[in-house]
Amino acid sequence: MFTNQQINLDSLPSIDDVELKPISKQYLKIIVINRVFFYSLLIAALFFAKFMVVHENFHMAFWYLLSVCVFLCVLNFVGAILAFKKRKYAIREEDVIYSKGLLVNSISAVPISRIQHLEISRSWLSRRFNLATLKIFTAGESGIDLRIDGLNYAEAKQINDFLSKKVNETD
Repeated sequence: MFTNQQINLDSLPSIDDVELKPISKQYLKIIVINRVFFYSLLIAALFFAKFMVVHENFHMAFWYLLSVCVFLCVLNFVGAILAFKKRKYAIREEDVIYSKGLLVNSISAVPISRIQHLEISRSWLSRRFNLATLKIFTAGESGIDLRIDGLNYAEAKQINDFLSKKVNETD
């Protein structure tokens, strides 16, 4: 006989009770380096266009374009730094939780029983700061289901080993 009883929401464990751990502060340096590099390319492209474009309207609007570009870059930079403080994670017995976002905060929880594959990746800049990214894949076609950037490499290995062991126990 089919039943579908309603669950009392007060009896469910609250995700707010979980103590989330911040990612490595070294990752902020990578964010800053990446952003400054991108902003430099953007502003250099504007200056390059100033010398290559002969249309007079572009030259009259150039300083307005540059001002808007710099303003948006500064706004984006400040937002990225403030959002960095919201990047936190937790590993529990049955799931992995990751929280991020400044204006729109998202909390993702991946049950360990759904994990299909784990991967640690490191860019050349991450290797310089001894950091890594832990990618968690679950069943389905969506690709990476959870990506935790900015973990210390040793900690990423430790989490990867723990999760691999838990996944293999459930098989």
